[in-house]
Amino acid sequence: MAQKAASSQKEFTNEARVPNGVARSAKNKIKDYSSEGVADNDIFMLPASDFQLLGLLTAIAALVRLFRIYQPSSVVFDEVHFGGFASKYIKGRFFMDVHPPLAKLLLTLAGWLAGFDGNFDFKDIGKDYVEPGVPYVAMRLLPALMGVMTIPTIFLTLKATGCRTMTAAMGAGLIIFENGLLTQSRLILLDSPLIIFTAFTALAWTCFTNQHEQGPERAFDASWWFWLVATGLGLGATVSVKWVGLFTIAWVGSLTLVQLWVLLGDTNTVTPRRLLKHFLARLFCLVVIPLTVYLGLFAIHFICLVNPGDGDGFMSSEFQATLNSKAMQDVPADVVLGSRVSIRHHNTHGGYLHSHNHMYPTGSKQQQITLYPHKDENNVWLLENQTQPEGLDGPINGSKAWDTGEPIPIRDKTVLRLFHTVTDRRLHSHDVRPPVSEADWQNEASAYGYEGFEGDANDYFRVEIVKSLSDGAAAKDRVRTIETKFRLIHIMTGCALFSHKVKLPDWGFEQQEVTCAKQGTLPNSIWYVEQNEHPLLGANAEKVNYKNPGFLGKFWELQKVMWTTNAGLVESHAWDSRPPSWPVLRRGINFWGKDRRQIYLIGNPIIWWSSTAAVGIYFVFKVLSVLRWQRGFKDYENINFKRFDYEIGTSVLGWGFHYFPFFLMQRQLFLHHYFPALYFAIIALCQVYDFATNRISALGLRDRPAIGRSGIAIFLAISIVAFTLYAPLSYGNRWTQSACNKVKILNTWDFDCSVFPTELSQYSVDAPSAGNAAQTAAPVAPGPSDKGSQDLNVTPQPVAEPSVSRAEKVEYRDQDGNILDEEQVKALEGKVSFETRYETRTRIIDSDGNEVDDGPAGAEGVAPPHPDVERLPETAPEVPEDDGRDSPATASPEEDVGKEKSVEKADGGRPRPASEPSEATR
Repeated sequence: MAQKAASSQKEFTNEARVPNGVARSAKNKIKDYSSEGVADNDIFMLPASDFQLLGLLTAIAALVRLFRIYQPSSVVFDEVHFGGFASKYIKGRFFMDVHPPLAKLLLTLAGWLAGFDGNFDFKDIGKDYVEPGVPYVAMRLLPALMGVMTIPTIFLTLKATGCRTMTAAMGAGLIIFENGLLTQSRLILLDSPLIIFTAFTALAWTCFTNQHEQGPERAFDASWWFWLVATGLGLGATVSVKWVGLFTIAWVGSLTLVQLWVLLGDTNTVTPRRLLKHFLARLFCLVVIPLTVYLGLFAIHFICLVNPGDGDGFMSSEFQATLNSKAMQDVPADVVLGSRVSIRHHNTHGGYLHSHNHMYPTGSKQQQITLYPHKDENNVWLLENQTQPEGLDGPINGSKAWDTGEPIPIRDKTVLRLFHTVTDRRLHSHDVRPPVSEADWQNEASAYGYEGFEGDANDYFRVEIVKSLSDGAAAKDRVRTIETKFRLIHIMTGCALFSHKVKLPDWGFEQQEVTCAKQGTLPNSIWYVEQNEHPLLGANAEKVNYKNPGFLGKFWELQKVMWTTNAGLVESHAWDSRPPSWPVLRRGINFWGKDRRQIYLIGNPIIWWSSTAAVGIYFVFKVLSVLRWQRGFKDYENINFKRFDYEIGTSVLGWGFHYFPFFLMQRQLFLHHYFPALYFAIIALCQVYDFATNRISALGLRDRPAIGRSGIAIFLAISIVAFTLYAPLSYGNRWTQSACNKVKILNTWDFDCSVFPTELSQYSVDAPSAGNAAQTAAPVAPGPSDKGSQDLNVTPQPVAEPSVSRAEKVEYRDQDGNILDEEQVKALEGKVSFETRYETRTRIIDSDGNEVDDGPAGAEGVAPPHPDVERLPETAPEVPEDDGRDSPATASPEEDVGKEKSVEKADGGRPRPASEPSEATR
């Protein structure tokens, strides 16, 4: 694939640069790094007819992409997240997402320019846009227009590779009528920006490669620099949309190494000094420029998000202190007996050691101890010695006993009692299992006592300073605010105060669990003091505060959190799929369903399978060519053979870089992750066709151009027919059950034809619903019935309006998503375990057989938000957590990771966003 032009051992016709795309012969042997069979395919020098055709194709693309873009007028799939992020940008509320900010910033800009005020939360699929006046059409226009721009981009890319105009038009047509790309580009999603920036990068690199392959006379001229810089900008933009752009960087980087290797072998025209110049030019344009773009966009990201939000719980205390209202005044450095302190957990960023006047429902039934993510008076603890201080008349009792005399610092190994000032109880532990983490190595942490009670020995905790994490010599000797990291060891049992990412259920207000762990991992048992007050520490006392991490510190911390969160997205999803299924289009994604319509992401099977076949053709070609080369055949002396290998190999390499890395990922994956690879596969398909019809004389088609043009027309016609058949799923148009069933080629295509009426005329009598989306997915397997009566503290769920009947449909699926029939299920009973992964979808049918709405969108019971944020943060999600007692108790710290996942409850099998609103997105 990377054969150098000068490697040929026989004379050939050298195609030197003359008018655009035209070659002239000169019988000589190439003595530099220029390539054989390459013409100057300058896209700025195309004939006027090409630009006229390009304009026509772009206009058709605009009609296809913008047709009924207002439909549906409610939230679809991951608009839940990316529309919600636009709201947060406008409000300036910090959020955490696993994707870089460029596309989200562009979507926000489109909404802001259209008058969006950020007050709509995009919380639920099916939530109505029209009544609250959300400018959703303007926000959808941005990805739609980017989708339109992909059409001229692929046309010009194919022209830059040397393809004929009709072949380039075929590539543009395939992108226009590809249903999957159409669906993604009409919604407030990130994939359309990702595709256009990937396509632009491919165009720029192809044009630069064309300049490079024309030899040293074109090196470092204006056109050469223009396309190299454009490639760098494209790489920066692509990786700033999604980290999938790293695959694009890898593609360009590998081809850059090939170019440098060829340059190294040219001893005639490339001196060491000129080789260094080539290397530095590429280093600057392909590394420095993309990195600068990436850093600059995160700088804008931080400038926009200056207020606390539901993502700051992911970040360190130092990071959070840079947000408005999260910053704190300087506080006294030395922590002394009698200090009123707030104690923060070091590892999980889960919040402050907290207690409130609510009891555990089981165990000791004493007062709860939790982590709470916000500043609150219930976070305040008074640090007492084992005994009260002595006065003239004996011990001084009461919480203010330490407010007089000399301050006594708290040193390593000091034994303390922690007095909760609001409820007059002390931090307490004993040999009782916690209500949720019922493990032998876990003891319950509670608050025990009453006003005037002197306490008992189970209130004693020893301070153990963790010197390796404490900042400064003084912080290693005595407890200092912020600087000292320490453990609290329970004297009677030897356990350490501990917290992890396990949430308490409703009775614990979904706050993070705190226990006392005998074998707890060190990071999860480390604490530090954040707030510190004492009457004896006056204005002249030494003060401390969080260190400002600066831009680079915040940037690097956010990258690590994004990476960790992205890698942790391993839970299954109703519509996820694995990479082997993508090239054959085995399964799609249910985006939306409402009013007997559905949006289901599925590709155009004609285009999808043809592009996969083209990639397969190249692999077969490459295997055979290597085998023939090993046997001594001189195939690579044929110019067309060599150009076929290099040009199509470059596109297939792009496909491979954007496809195979997903096999290494354990995280949640979806069909839309294949779209960048699909783009390269379509390019390869067009190149294979162009070689077959225009450049390989042995096939006899080069001299019969009418056959090639007819083939393009027929192939496009078939693709358009297939596009039309599946268009109702792309646009959310009216459809019938019979039409739906006829085009369901594979049984793994699990769009639900039963949601559509039997006749189109039935739509005229169906009133549009502003409520929840009709759920169009089925559960994987049956599960236990819902729990009993609601807790009185939980907001009551809405009651559905009376209806004549409810038609419920239950489906069983295996681990690959295949539907099992009754006989298969019966045969598996007792041999395998079934688990409920998604909620049952219920459709309410009236007496006429018409589906009626099942309640208003967003009517689910929601806990009131904290005044500092729009919704509760990740440390206290709105989805109730399982109480953990239905699963076997963990028996060791190593099993704790699994326990944390066991408390996460999956939501229903309806159209769902790729992650829940309280989580980082995919």
